Amino acid sequence: MKIYVDSKAGHDGNGTKEMPFRRIDDAAKVAVAGDEVLVAPGVYREYVNPVNAGTAEARISYRSVEPLGAVITGAEAVKNWKNYEGDVWVCRIINSIFGDYNPYTTFVYGDWYFAKADKHTGCVYLNDKAMYETATLEECMKPEVYEYSWVPEDSLYKWYTEQDKEKDETIIYANFLGANPNEENVEINVRRMCFFPAKTGVSYITVSGFNINKAATTWAPPAAFQDGMIGPHWSKGWIIEDCDISNSKCSGISLGKYYDPDNNHYFTNKYVKSPTQMERDAVCRGQFHGWKKERIGSHIIRRNNIHHCEQGGIIGRMGGVFSIIEDNHIHHINNMMELGGAEISGIKIHAAIDVTIRRNHIHHCTMGVWCDWEAQGTRISQNLLHDNQRPKFAKALPGGMMSQDIFIEVSHGPTLIDHNIMLSEAGVRFATQGVAMVHNLVCGALTDVGGGTTWRYTPYHMPHRTEVMGFMTFLHGDDRFYNNIFVQKYPAQDVLTRHDSDDGVDSENRVVGTWTFDEYPTFEEWSAQFDFSKPANMKALEPVHFGHLPIWSEGNLYLGGAKAWKKEVSGQVVNNTPDDIRVELVEKDGKYYLDTNVYEFLGDFEDRMINTEILGKAFEPEQYFENPDRTPITFNTDYFGEHRGVTVIPGPFADAEDWKEREV
Repeated sequence: MKIYVDSKAGHDGNGTKEMPFRRIDDAAKVAVAGDEVLVAPGVYREYVNPVNAGTAEARISYRSVEPLGAVITGAEAVKNWKNYEGDVWVCRIINSIFGDYNPYTTFVYGDWYFAKADKHTGCVYLNDKAMYETATLEECMKPEVYEYSWVPEDSLYKWYTEQDKEKDETIIYANFLGANPNEENVEINVRRMCFFPAKTGVSYITVSGFNINKAATTWAPPAAFQDGMIGPHWSKGWIIEDCDISNSKCSGISLGKYYDPDNNHYFTNKYVKSPTQMERDAVCRGQFHGWKKERIGSHIIRRNNIHHCEQGGIIGRMGGVFSIIEDNHIHHINNMMELGGAEISGIKIHAAIDVTIRRNHIHHCTMGVWCDWEAQGTRISQNLLHDNQRPKFAKALPGGMMSQDIFIEVSHGPTLIDHNIMLSEAGVRFATQGVAMVHNLVCGALTDVGGGTTWRYTPYHMPHRTEVMGFMTFLHGDDRFYNNIFVQKYPAQDVLTRHDSDDGVDSENRVVGTWTFDEYPTFEEWSAQFDFSKPANMKALEPVHFGHLPIWSEGNLYLGGAKAWKKEVSGQVVNNTPDDIRVELVEKDGKYYLDTNVYEFLGDFEDRMINTEILGKAFEPEQYFENPDRTPITFNTDYFGEHRGVTVIPGPFADAEDWKEREV
C-alpha cells in the first residue's frame, strides 16, 4: 500500500493520495511490511518514530518524492528576536516546547569525552550554518576568533544560553554580526533525533532521498546508548540512501548500541571500573541482549552526503556488523572543534565485523575512518581520503584527537585496506595487529606502530559471527604490505604535540613507509622460535607468546624519501626527493582528479598478483583475509573496478595510464 504525506495539505488526512497525512510520523504509526510512504516536498519539523518493522521480503520504505525535497529537521525557526545591545539579540523559549529533553540544559559529555564539558547539545543556526557557543554573555558580546576552529572566520558568530527558572524559560543570546535575525533564516535545534525508532528491533526499513538536519544529539561513546539524527536502533536490514545529512550536534547516522541501564556511561557515573573494562562488558552483555547475525546489522548506507556534524558522520558500536557503507561523501566533520574526545571521526565503528567501507569520498575530517575494537573481516576499499588533518593555523584542542586517514585500533584482524587513495599527512595509525594493506597509494606516515594499546585485552570472534571466541592483548605485527606506493609528500620531521596537562610532549613520526616495522621478525624468524621436534615447554615459550608477531612486505614502491622495511622483498626504493614527486588532487566543477607523476618512476617494476592464499590468516582469530561469504579474494580489479591483467604494478590502478583525466 502507498501512504502519502504532504506538509502543505489543507488539513490532517488519512494517508490517501487525496487526503495525505501532514506529518511523516503519522504515517510511521500505521505503515506495515510492504508499505511505501511517499513524502511530498516541504519542511517537516518533527521526530519520526517508526513503530513497525518490515521483513526481508517486504520492506517498509520512506521516500522523498523529490530528491532532497522533503526536509526532516530537529530545529524550529525563531522569529521573536529582540535587539539586546549592538549586534547581540535575545530570544526567550518556553521550556515546555522541549518536553523531557532540553538541549540548553544538557551538556555534551560522557565516557571518553576529553575536552572541557561546557558545550550544550543545543545550537543556533544562521542560514543553515552552526554558530559557536560561549561560556559567558560577555564573550558573546565581544566575539573573538576561536583559536581551535578550522574555519576561524565563522567562529565570530556566537551564542550564549542561560535559564530563567522563575519563568521556566530558556534565554538565548546570539551575536549575528550585523544581520537582523528576524529577516534571516535563524533556527535552534529542539529535538534530539529526526528519524530513529524509540524501540529496538524495528527492522527492514528504507529511508531514501531526504534532507535530514539539525538535531540535538548527545555524545555517543561505545558503552552507552548511541543516538544519531537517523539510525536503525539495534535492528537489522536498514537502507539509508541518497540523503543529505548535516548539522548534527554529535552524530549524523548511528549504527550503534541500545540503551543498557547497567552499562550506560558507567565510567562517567561510577568511576570504579575502567572504561575499557566496561567496553568488554558491553560486548558480552550485547550477546545476552541479542547481538547475533540473525538479528542485528546487515545495513546498507549508500550515496549520502554527510557533513558538518561535530562528533561523527557515521558512528556505531556493535549495531553495524555485516553492513556495507558505500559511495558516500563524508566531509567537514568536527571542524568547529567545540567537541573533543575518542569518538570523533568521519566514520567511527566499534566491532566492524564483516563491514565493507568502499568507494567513499572522505575529507576535511578530524579523522577519516576509525575502526576501534573488533575490526574483524573489515574491508576498507577504493576510498578517496584527503585533508583529514588539522590546518596549520588552528591550535590543537585540549582533549582533541590526532588526525589521519585511517585508524585501526586494538583489533586482532583480519582487517583489509586495499585500493585506497590516501593523501593526508598521516596515512594509517597502527595501534593494532592483523592488518593487510594491498595496492594503496599512501602519502602519509604509518604511525603509532607498536604503541597506543598498553594491556588492552579486546575480543576476537568466531569467523563471520558475533559470538566471542576469546580475548587477548596486543603483540603487534601480523601485518602485510603488498604492492603499495608510498610517497613522502609532506615534511619528514616528527610532529610534536604538547600534552593537555602541559607536562611534556608526544612525538609522532612523519617519515612515510614500512620502515616503522624494522624491528619486527619475518615469518621465518618468528616460526623458528618454535621447535616442534621437542616437547612444548610452556614456561620457556612465554616470552615468545608475548613477543611481536611477524611482518610481510613485498612489491612496494617507495618514492620521495619514503623508507622500506629493512627486510622488504622485491620492493623498489627510488632515490629521489619530495620535490621530484607530484601527487595533487585537483577539483574541477565539483569533481576530483589526480595530478601525479608517480608512475613515471615505475619503469618496468612489477610484482605478483595477490590473493587470499598469499595473505593467509590473521593470527588470533585464525581467520583468512576473505569475503564475508568466506569466498577467497583475488586482487584482480583496481580502484575503478577495472580488470588487472597479467602485468601487476603497485598502487591502486591497474594500468599506469588508466587514472589520467579520470574522476577519482
